[in-house]
Amino acid sequence: MISIERIRNNLEALKSSLALKGYNVDLNEIISIDSDYRASLSLVNDLRAERNKVTNQIAELKKSKQDANDKIVSMRALGSKIKDLESEISVKKERLDDLILNLPNVPHESVPPGSDESNNKVIYEWGVEKNQSFDIKNHLSLGSSLKLFDFERSAKLSGSGFPLYTGKGALLERSLINFMLEIQTQKNDYLEIIPPFLVNSNSVLTTGNLPKFSEDMYHSEIDDMWLIPTAEVPLTNIHYNEILNQSDLPKKYTAFSACFRREAGSYGKDTKGFQRLHQFNKVEIVQLVEPEESYKALESLTSHAEMVLKSLNLKYRKIELCAGDLSFSAAKCYDLEIWAPAEGKWLEVSSCSNFEDFQSRRGNIRYRKEVDNKVDFVHTLNGSGLATPRLLIALLETYQNANGTITVPEPLQDYTKLKIID
Repeated sequence: MISIERIRNNLEALKSSLALKGYNVDLNEIISIDSDYRASLSLVNDLRAERNKVTNQIAELKKSKQDANDKIVSMRALGSKIKDLESEISVKKERLDDLILNLPNVPHESVPPGSDESNNKVIYEWGVEKNQSFDIKNHLSLGSSLKLFDFERSAKLSGSGFPLYTGKGALLERSLINFMLEIQTQKNDYLEIIPPFLVNSNSVLTTGNLPKFSEDMYHSEIDDMWLIPTAEVPLTNIHYNEILNQSDLPKKYTAFSACFRREAGSYGKDTKGFQRLHQFNKVEIVQLVEPEESYKALESLTSHAEMVLKSLNLKYRKIELCAGDLSFSAAKCYDLEIWAPAEGKWLEVSSCSNFEDFQSRRGNIRYRKEVDNKVDFVHTLNGSGLATPRLLIALLETYQNANGTITVPEPLQDYTKLKIID
């Protein structure tokens, strides 16, 4: 959430920054409502003070056995006027909050300009593509012949976009999750969390999924609970409405979760196999840090996600997103894209973002400085470390053999107890 002070004091600069993200919004309406709201609030405070004064006068008159009827009538009139003003103020505040909550985060000054993904910047590529002297198969063909997953039967259970892992496919999926969790906990010092997969509306409001993206999530109206689109939501909200000590920072959390997304806008996009799902598994990494440390933390957090790809010796590239391709909540973001040889294209497996204080303001997540005891908002960051569906695509297609088997990458062999999947 952008602070109202920032909107008041940097109006034109803010308009220009938001335009880089493709948002041409009328901030003047926010300024107007805010001015009206503050004027009404000042007036009602004056009237409350006057009511308190009259109340004291009535008490003195009664104490001295004098007539207080005129004062009582005056106090009742004041009370009625205050009640009407409080109702108006509530409406104005609700409208002001709604407008601000629908504003995206401001791109960091280092983010390259551009309107869409064609303007994203490739930072570097890592790894080399394996030389395969045979006709390679795609992940769907491999998975079908090796009985690793069954999309036809899963469709009977839940419809399209809900995978059913079977046998060694389930074993490989579970092994990947455990492998990634152990990298983050044992090598990168993240605290492992097993979070709830259903959260309340405050939680998804904090991360920026509400109010703008309600149609992209699964919602239980009876309980007003949301299936999480990513473990970022519960992990970020662990310290909702809390004040942390400066010495407690950084907070580093990791979690495996199933992720649920309606993919309402995915019509016409490639939805074959594991490329786009309504339910998928992911290991998430989240950090809460001091503001001065957040861009250094973004680089290290991204490297923590890259560590998984390097350990599996999979070809990937690091992309810096341009302003127009940034998510609603992100101030800066790197995508990690993995090479899928049979698909013949790069597939995103991780987004690593710095949200600065955008989420912490929405969730009121703060810390107390040791030097002056002042309270400030933390900066929040998160990244996929990693999402398994596209990782599995690249892994199967990269490590396939001429006879249709899959060589299990060496780091996973301790988890699967297999060298070959056949």
